[in-house]
Amino acid sequence: MKALIFRILLSALAFMYVLPLISGIEFNGGFLTAVGMAILFGVMFWLVDLLAVTISAVLAIGTLGVALLWLIPFWILFFWLIPVAALIAVSSIAPSALFIANSTAAVLGGLVLLAISLTTSDMVWHRTA
Repeated sequence: MKALIFRILLSALAFMYVLPLISGIEFNGGFLTAVGMAILFGVMFWLVDLLAVTISAVLAIGTLGVALLWLIPFWILFFWLIPVAALIAVSSIAPSALFIANSTAAVLGGLVLLAISLTTSDMVWHRTA
């Protein structure tokens, strides 16, 4: 639980201080708004990932596995698009708090949040005895 709170706080700090440094991203609000954006980003990240996995599973089953020939390389090469899509979804849900001007800014912001997610994922899911 502490690790999840740490991830949310780290993402909130990224929304407040790191993402506005990227040209094309504007964040308006205080710390509570940033925490809300971090939680919303986590939910959207999960939903976009779930949607991508569901579509991949349907394609793989529907084509009796033939779609895996292009799905596996697609996942390997383009896994970084999931946080980008989640960040764009967050900005469209709360445009008064987060504005993204172009796709380059969305990609850079998504990569920052992906780095936070990857570095804290082991802490969130690792349980000690």
